[in-house]
Amino acid sequence: MSPALALLTVAVALSLTMAAAWLSAERSGNHGWVDTIWSFSTGAAGVAAALLPGGTEAWAPRQLLVAVLVALWALRLGGHILTRTLSGHDDPRYAALRKEWGQSASFRLFVFLQIQALAAFALVLAVMAAAHQPAPHWRIGDGLGVALFLIAVAGEALADRQLARFRANPANRGRICDQGLWGTTRHPNYFFEWLGWVAYPVIAIDFTGNYSWGFAALVAPLLIYVLLVHASGIPPTEAHMLRTRGEAFRAYQRRVNAFWPGIPGRQGS
Repeated sequence: MSPALALLTVAVALSLTMAAAWLSAERSGNHGWVDTIWSFSTGAAGVAAALLPGGTEAWAPRQLLVAVLVALWALRLGGHILTRTLSGHDDPRYAALRKEWGQSASFRLFVFLQIQALAAFALVLAVMAAAHQPAPHWRIGDGLGVALFLIAVAGEALADRQLARFRANPANRGRICDQGLWGTTRHPNYFFEWLGWVAYPVIAIDFTGNYSWGFAALVAPLLIYVLLVHASGIPPTEAHMLRTRGEAFRAYQRRVNAFWPGIPGRQGS
């Protein structure tokens, strides 16, 4: 199978998978399945793209390394969302969208999920660009990329644990978690999710000009930043928090950066 045909197959598979995610959400009424399926399917597509035969334009050990990275990402994120989904609670972001869309909610959700499939395909291309970096030896970029990825996974897992521990304490009911990483950014999980995708251009880019395709991997952190900060991440999440926490969350907004970790008490982005 040629690389072009393989990528077309991946694109079609992602589209069909998100159609299945739409059907699951419609039937169950739990939209957590959407993000669960998206995470696992993006990871599977990324592994497939990383391991595509590359002839002289790929080095097998790097292909395997990148495949492992994207697989670990999918297992961690997908597993975390799956655990939350199995608890039976609907995702408030999707609930708010359905309310806003009204009678056209089902159709608009289907279109929205197809856009998510397109975003997943863009991320897969970034993974492929990193995996097919042709240098036939380990580079500094490989080590830096792995280090960034591990820091991102550890940071996101720590943020999740800190939030879970905070919520498990009955004394914190109705309060805003501003402890640990949540005291440096209102969305440490989003920041570390973005940081993990920075690993792929670090691995892919060759500033000598021998591999211009490597710059395509920049699409991953750029796309993830736009989605998390300006689209499906922070805006709907904070809108929900303002509805349910009101002035307490507004005070948290004034005190803690939205995305970039910073010194508590300074407002920023």
